[in-house]
Formats: sequence, C-alpha cells, structure tokens
Amino acid sequence: MILTKAKDEKILREACDISVSILQKLGKEIREGITPLEIDQKAAYWCRSYNVEPAFKRVDGFNYHTCISVNDVAVHGLPTDIPLKKGDLVSIDFGIVHKGMYTDHCWTWSVGKTNTKNLKLLKAGREAVESASNYAVVGNHTGDIGHEMERVAKENGFNVLRIFVGHGIGKTLHDLPDVPAFGKKGKGTLLVDGMVLCIECQVVDDSGDVKIDADGWSARTKNGGNAVMFEYMVIVRKDTPEILTDTRDWNIFVV
Repeated sequence: MILTKAKDEKILREACDISVSILQKLGKEIREGITPLEIDQKAAYWCRSYNVEPAFKRVDGFNYHTCISVNDVAVHGLPTDIPLKKGDLVSIDFGIVHKGMYTDHCWTWSVGKTNTKNLKLLKAGREAVESASNYAVVGNHTGDIGHEMERVAKENGFNVLRIFVGHGIGKTLHDLPDVPAFGKKGKGTLLVDGMVLCIECQVVDDSGDVKIDADGWSARTKNGGNAVMFEYMVIVRKDTPEILTDTRDWNIFVV
C-alpha cells in the first residue's frame, strides 16, 4: 500500500499504536513456567479489550492470535502448551486489524539471563532490522534493505533465512513488494514515498535452511541452531523513514 490519504494514514497510525501496546503487554507475560498457548490467550483478551481483530486469524488454516517461536523455531511457531524455561529465546509475531488496516510486527525476548552466544544473536537480529530500516527512503530499492540485513547477520557470524520475506502491508496483511532479508544494492523494487513495508529478518545460528514441523507451520532451523526474529512496520519517506511500530527503546531481556 502507498499512503495517499490523510485518513488512511491516521487509521494506520492508530492501529500500530494499539498493536505495539498489545505486543508490549504480551512481552511482559514472558517468564519461566508460562506456556506460549497461555500468552496467545492473553493476546485474545487484549484484542477484545481494544476492540480489534487478530490479523493472523484471517489467514486460511491458522487458528491462533500470535505466532510464538521458541529457540530453534525461526518463524510461524504455533503456540504450544510447553512451559518456557530460563534462557529460552521467544519471538512473538503479532498483528491486528483496526478499521480495515492491518499491522504485523515481531520482537524476540530472552526468558531471563541468557548465554553469550544467544545475546550476540539477539543483538545481531535487532541491529539487522533497525539498520536496514534506515534504507527505506525514496529512490532506494528493496535490495538495499535486504543487503543490509544480510550484511549485519553475516558480520556477526550468523545467517538469514531466505525462504521467508518481508512485505508490503496496509489494507491486506501481505501486499507487494516482497522485501527479502538479502539482496543487491540498487536491485529489486524501487521505493516510493508513502509505501508501507514490513521489514523483517530471521537471523539464525545455523545454515539458513529450515524444516517444517508436522503442524504444517513451525519453521525450525535445519540443525537445531537458535533463531531470533525482529520486524518493524515502516513508511518510506524522502529523507528519513518513519517507523510505525517503534519498539527501538525496548529491552531485549525479561528479568
């Protein structure tokens, strides 16, 4: 979607503010002993409280309010009834529909203190998306964004998943253009003013290949390496992109 109407932009900003508020509340629920399924039920409660619809429930065949991916599940994890343990890495991918506008964003937390390698992975995943978001300016291409995500991951000794991509968003959950977490500078779709993008990246301590669990959704790293995922919604602008789901001041950890 390309924003051309002030009304649409206003509604989208409202949606993002609500969505960030809910995701923050869900992050605060993360602790030893709680299950991802219980966190998903909290998401249901907060969606009702804010009178919004969970976006992912509109996806055919998906019956949850969130995707919650733990440790070696890189993306699309189905909320399970397995209690979280100290040191687990937990990604909550979440979105809503508010007055016809969709949101989609993700953050990864650690259940308490984690080890040095996981901490490096968390920092690399966050940096990859935040640094790449700076390239969402008029005249750049999707390849500039993807190149930066892969560069950060590789420089930290990790890989990105190539099978899953970021995307446009607005009046649908997944819109054009695709925004891969890799690419060549100056290649891909040209970015124009008002374009709304989900810039996302799964950074993995593994080969970058995945296998899909029997549930048909959960994408697990091939060799059992841990994964993190971060995702921001961004408006392309002439000089400085606008981050709609701005969580840059969040702490990675759950203490």
